[in-house]
Amino acid sequence: MEVILLEKVENLGDLGDKVAVRAGYARNYLIPGGKAKYATAANIAEFEARRAELEKIAAESLAEAEARKAKLEGMVVTLPANVGAEGKLFGSIGTAEIADAVTQAGVEVEKREIRLPEGALRNVGEFDITLHLHSDVNVEIKVEVVPEEV
Repeated sequence: MEVILLEKVENLGDLGDKVAVRAGYARNYLIPGGKAKYATAANIAEFEARRAELEKIAAESLAEAEARKAKLEGMVVTLPANVGAEGKLFGSIGTAEIADAVTQAGVEVEKREIRLPEGALRNVGEFDITLHLHSDVNVEIKVEVVPEEV
């Protein structure tokens, strides 16, 4: 199935690219998310008429992500946690807790932007966390997990 992309999609293509994807990916993710339209003659003509507007929106989105990246670079977030005798947490710290802590530190971050490839944090220590702000913008922050003061 061929679709025309209305925005840059990671590992797929750029704005305006006509790409062949599986029908389910198009039906269930790209089209409902407003990321693509079916590549019919009418939709291609409509896209060409709106191309400048879509490129402007994409540039604004990239500029916003770059501005957020500048605020986040070098940030260290400290999260207190209930800890056992050997430095293991009772429970874990996931994307929601990290997103809340970064937002309280002054930069709005959604939990879907946080990448934890090894899963939730389960030990005390300092961790480098990647934030995926835009398809072209990633930034690293440090998260320190410290024992909770009782």
